[in-house]
Amino acid sequence: MISFARLLLRRITLLIALLATVFVAVDLLPGSTGRAVLGREATEQQVAAKEHELGLDRPLPVRFLDWASGVLTGDFGQTARGRSINDLLADKFPPTLLLGGLALLLTVVLSLLLGAWWAAGRDGIAGRARVEATGRARLGRGLTSGLEPATTMAAAVPEFVLATLLISVFALATGWLPAVTITGRSGFPVSADMLVLPVLALAIPQIGWNARVVRAALTGAATAPHVENAVLEGLSRPAVLVRHVLPFAAPTIVASFATTVGMVLGGSLVVETIFNYPGLGAVLAGSVADRDTSVVAAVVALSGVVVMLMLAVADGIRARSLRGRG
Repeated sequence: MISFARLLLRRITLLIALLATVFVAVDLLPGSTGRAVLGREATEQQVAAKEHELGLDRPLPVRFLDWASGVLTGDFGQTARGRSINDLLADKFPPTLLLGGLALLLTVVLSLLLGAWWAAGRDGIAGRARVEATGRARLGRGLTSGLEPATTMAAAVPEFVLATLLISVFALATGWLPAVTITGRSGFPVSADMLVLPVLALAIPQIGWNARVVRAALTGAATAPHVENAVLEGLSRPAVLVRHVLPFAAPTIVASFATTVGMVLGGSLVVETIFNYPGLGAVLAGSVADRDTSVVAAVVALSGVVVMLMLAVADGIRARSLRGRG
């Protein structure tokens, strides 16, 4: 319990340091927030008055502490254009959560299936769980040799490159799926097919990476003596995988999926811009253009909290698994 609390405190400290870095980075961007809000026609006096109104003439540490004290009470403040950041996040975060949630769900399901199939192949668990007394014991075999280059390629391709490729093939060349997102009154896409390409652009790289993690975790767990005993007892391949291999591999797999949450959230900000998706991506792009530090920091803080919660879940599963082994 003490180690978990210490780990949580460390992550909170890292998040605070990240937010402080965001304040410094946005402040170093060229341009003026007042000029971005008022336009090029505004005079220097008007720009200076606007920045004084926004409190931008105060020292940066004072502005950060003032913003952080408001966050502790649940108030992210206002944008440079006068809108409540809380309302802005309430409008734009649910569509991003939908997009990221679908991509994460697809990643988890396909990574587990591909990783388990790969691990059960000729060079995976089957190769590690041979029982000499029976001459040969295999948990499964399959044509898995193509997964090595396929998953490597999928994990290596950036989301924006994959999104462009998907648009070229499935929107421009074939016309099967829309390339842009049209938003309804609810703030969500008007049809489900508008989610297909953004979800695939987010999920494919993560499937490539996590399938490799699942395969490595399962093949590593298969070296345990109780797996060979299970094979000797004549248990079926699914039973061995689910009852004897997967529980030992679960901590590594869950930790990888928890890390994937951060990757999906970060990637969604880029993918949303490409597909004109109505989420936090457009908010972040606009706030950077306006040099609106409070909005950028709010998006980072919200994403950081989500990632921290997922990592906490992974830590709990890991601790429970290790306790069960002891």
